[in-house]
Amino acid sequence: MRFGLDDDREALRSTARDLLAELCPASVVRAAWGQAPDPAVWQALADAGALTMLVPPDEGGLGLDETYLVPVVEEAGRAALPHPLTATALVAAPLGVTGHTVTTNLSSGPAHAADAGPNAAGPAVTTAATGPNAAGLAVPAATFAEAFLLRSGQGLRLYEADEVDVEPVETVDASRHCGRVTPRAAGQPVTDNPETVAAAFDRGVLGTAAELLGLSRAMLDLTVAYTRQRHQFGKPVGSFQAVKHHLASARIQIEFAGPAVLYAAYAVAHGQPDASRSVSQAKWLAGTAAAVTGRAALQCHGAIGYTTEHDLHLYLKRSWALSRSWGAADFHADRVAASVGI
Repeated sequence: MRFGLDDDREALRSTARDLLAELCPASVVRAAWGQAPDPAVWQALADAGALTMLVPPDEGGLGLDETYLVPVVEEAGRAALPHPLTATALVAAPLGVTGHTVTTNLSSGPAHAADAGPNAAGPAVTTAATGPNAAGLAVPAATFAEAFLLRSGQGLRLYEADEVDVEPVETVDASRHCGRVTPRAAGQPVTDNPETVAAAFDRGVLGTAAELLGLSRAMLDLTVAYTRQRHQFGKPVGSFQAVKHHLASARIQIEFAGPAVLYAAYAVAHGQPDASRSVSQAKWLAGTAAAVTGRAALQCHGAIGYTTEHDLHLYLKRSWALSRSWGAADFHADRVAASVGI
């Protein structure tokens, strides 16, 4: 197994990185804390085909698989993109829900929601679990989504914005614009196949792991740059052994998580029997990498890292939110253990 990207996939990653660096710098993410995200970057991703990479060509997509899309999603994580690329491109599009912006939570347990945002190419969609215990479920992008893809029993239904009630709620990452969503109409059925829903959940876990990996790389890059320019005793603080150890520990965790995410993408794309276990392993490792990197970044930045004026908090708080989205660490550890009979 080759845990790397070929030229085509690397080109897609590079294109996404350049586009996001231009259209989604930290200032754009910061602005999304106070208002709905700027649709310009989302429209650019749509125009580039990122939202429909998994859709067959005869349905208007690119007909690619998850091994092509996941590197792009990782770059979205690196940029802390305040739009729901995972939910839209990885979860909803393969279900035939296209032309929408989608935010997704397909677990039947406690809410662990992904992100959403406006889509200039079509109405916004948000996805969550519904049913007797669903009232008050916190869903990202709910305050401005135009449509909602919700779990109902063993299946999924699509709701228009006027078919649900939304109550805004505060969260650690205000750029996610969460709200409590309660459907009050029947909605339109999308699928009632539990296996299809389970596969969609795995794709959501995979995308969230990729975003966490990208966030980890962004926090490490930010910290390395800071420790090079910050001086104490006439030397860059990055030259101090203790700082080097923190950064090296973070890099090790990132390098452990990277191949796991790539293999999980391969396993999902090729229907491998260990696909569910692989995405849980990837999510756990990516979450661990984000936690270790976030702590190191915060400590190496010193007091300035605690301030909301510094860009670090944009990436750090997004990592906190995504670490608990699509199943927290304990959920995925238990899932892996059960898969191997422990």
